[in-house]
Amino acid sequence: MLYEKGTVFDGREVLPAGHAVLVEAGRIHAVGPGDSFAGYQGPRFDLGGDTLLPGLIDCHVHLTMSGDGKTVTGQGNDHAALTLQALANAQASLRGGITALRDCGGIDHVEFAVRDACNAGRFLGPFIRVSGKVICMTGGTKWKIARVADGPQEVVKAVREQLLAGCDCIKLMATGAVLHAGTDIEDAQYTEEELAAGVAEARRFRKPTAAHAIGTQGILNAARAGVTSVEHGMFMTDETVRLMLERKIFLVPTLAAVEQVLLNPQAVPPASLAKAQRVAARHRESVGMYYRAGGRIVMGADTGTLCNPHGNNAQELRYMVACGMSEKDALVGATSLAADLLNLPDRGVLAAGHIADMLIVRGDPLKQIEQVADRRNHRLVIKGGQVVAGPESGLQ
Repeated sequence: MLYEKGTVFDGREVLPAGHAVLVEAGRIHAVGPGDSFAGYQGPRFDLGGDTLLPGLIDCHVHLTMSGDGKTVTGQGNDHAALTLQALANAQASLRGGITALRDCGGIDHVEFAVRDACNAGRFLGPFIRVSGKVICMTGGTKWKIARVADGPQEVVKAVREQLLAGCDCIKLMATGAVLHAGTDIEDAQYTEEELAAGVAEARRFRKPTAAHAIGTQGILNAARAGVTSVEHGMFMTDETVRLMLERKIFLVPTLAAVEQVLLNPQAVPPASLAKAQRVAARHRESVGMYYRAGGRIVMGADTGTLCNPHGNNAQELRYMVACGMSEKDALVGATSLAADLLNLPDRGVLAAGHIADMLIVRGDPLKQIEQVADRRNHRLVIKGGQVVAGPESGLQ
């Protein structure tokens, strides 16, 4: 299929006018000026002046959560239902334009089966990376579903357990959380020494690390420990920015997690709502700080958290731009740069040889981010060269 007569954003840049993309056997065969395909005799898709871009990548989701705030323990027969729920959520994200994602904390590893089934093509879904159980201190954030570990040696053992289960990355809980009752967001739960032990063990086995870090001290501890990415990063300072820049640490802001709570106050427990109201402005300011300093920011919506269901993941782009990011940089953070974080070398960019995960949206999202942030403006979602969703597909 030759996609032509529209704007092409390749994940890094907007290509010159008149460029087209040829897809064959599920991969991008060629990208070039339209006249270079003059002899092509196969099917053509007229973009009609709209925009073709790589499929979006959500770097922070929870497949075992559905946005309703219910806590599922995964005990007993619940595992079967929870696995089906995780699959349904993955498929909802795909319909929302998300062709790859990273699960940043599941329950009893049920999401691993969903990953394996989707990645092998046994079930339709995005390409999935998983972190397994989050690792936290006794009484720490998400302790009910986490691998609880205290002290460097126990953290190392917890990392090894996730590696044994088959994780793609390691998630460490450095601070309290907005939506976790009984935790203070400013508290640094893990010490720098404990975090460093987890990071070093993950690195020994070539696994990246993500740190849930909201308060300043927790961000500092995570940055000094050398994590690959800081998740949330709500209370950044000049020092945290400097350290993260020096170590080339990604920021995954997850702005939607707070913004969606503020839009639905009636559905939120009072304590969590109060925390969200307290951090919202500071959160936006922190993202802007890191962006202006030249930090690497990727899209991650904390999808699945309260009032933040799967399928609307792309709205995170709206919030990123509201923090001062340009439309282009937000889209880079949702495509090529996100692929870098997730170690997806043949995704996130429209280039010859890459897997043809693509999204067609109405208008020009480089001028108006709503054209991609609002899924109602999506025309088609394409996974591995096959149309899988979109109002023009008949597959809603």
